Amino acid sequence: MKHPTLVIHGGAIFAPSDYEASRYAEYKSFLQKALDTGYTILNKGGPALDAVEQAIWILEECGMFDAGRGAVYTYDGKQELDASIMDGSNLKAGAVAGVRTIKRPISAARSVMEHTWHVLLMGQGAEAFAKEQALEIVDPSYFHNSREWGRYVKLKAEADQKKQKKESRNHSTVGAVALDNHGNLAAGTSTGGLDLKLYGRVGDAPIIGAGTYANNQTCALSMTGEGEYFIRTSAAYQVHARMTFAGQSLAEASQNVLDEIKQMGGIGGMIGITSDGTVAMPYTSIDMFCGYKNSDSEEVRLFPKPSDSSQ
Repeated sequence: MKHPTLVIHGGAIFAPSDYEASRYAEYKSFLQKALDTGYTILNKGGPALDAVEQAIWILEECGMFDAGRGAVYTYDGKQELDASIMDGSNLKAGAVAGVRTIKRPISAARSVMEHTWHVLLMGQGAEAFAKEQALEIVDPSYFHNSREWGRYVKLKAEADQKKQKKESRNHSTVGAVALDNHGNLAAGTSTGGLDLKLYGRVGDAPIIGAGTYANNQTCALSMTGEGEYFIRTSAAYQVHARMTFAGQSLAEASQNVLDEIKQMGGIGGMIGITSDGTVAMPYTSIDMFCGYKNSDSEEVRLFPKPSDSSQ
C-alpha cells in the first residue's frame, strides 16, 4: 500500500501586489481547506482523481485565486475558464477551455474524460456537453468578482492609453496532484488565464502535456505561470520524459524544465509527485502558493506578509 499524498498550488506569485496582504489569513484558510478535503479522501482509501477534483473545487469556488469565482477578466471584460484533469493509471484525460457558464470547470473536464472519447472541448460546445451531463450551469454573472473587476478597469485604461493590448502577469492558477493508496496518480489544473488576455486565448492549463500530466510510471504534475512558454516546451510531458529517458529525479527534471523556460523569458512554477510519493514544488517566480500533506508531514507555503518580506 502506498503512502497517500496530496499536493496543491494556488499559483505563481510575481509581485507582492498580486495579493491583498489584509486577506492573508483567507488565502491560507482556503488552501488548508483544499488540502484537508482532498487528503481526507485519500486517507479513507479514495481515488486520486476524487481528491484532485474536490481540492480544486474548493479553490475554484473560494474566489481568492485566478480560477472559477476568482477568475480575471479578458481584454473585452469577460471571464473565460479553462481546466483539465488526467488519470495516471490509464493516461485518460479531459479538458474544457473558454467556458463561461459551467460552475465547476474541473468537473466538466472530468466528464469529458469519462464520458467522451475526446480530450478537449471548448466554448459553447463544452457548455452544451456539461448541461447534457447534468453539471451545474450558472449565469456568467455568478463568476463576477468585484476585486478583479476593479483590477480589470485599471489595467484596461492603462492599456488603452498606451494603445496596446498586452496582458499583465497574474498567474494564480490552481492545481492539485495526488497519489492514492493503490499507487495511482492524478493531476488537475484550473484557471481564468491572464489579465487582459486576447479574445479566445487559451493557455497551458487545459493542454495535456503542457499544464497538466499524470503517468503512474513517473509522476503527476500541475503547472502555473506564463502559459505560452509551458505550451511551447510541452513542459509537463517534458518532466515525465526527462525522468523516463534521462533518468532524472522529479526534482532535477522539474527544475531543469523551469530553468529552460526562464532562459526563454518565461516564469512560473509547478507541483509534482512521483509514484513513490516524492514531492516537488519548484518555482522561478518570487514565490508560489502551495502545500502538501501525507501521513508523515504537512506544509502550506504562502507568500510572506509584507512585514515579513525582509526576514
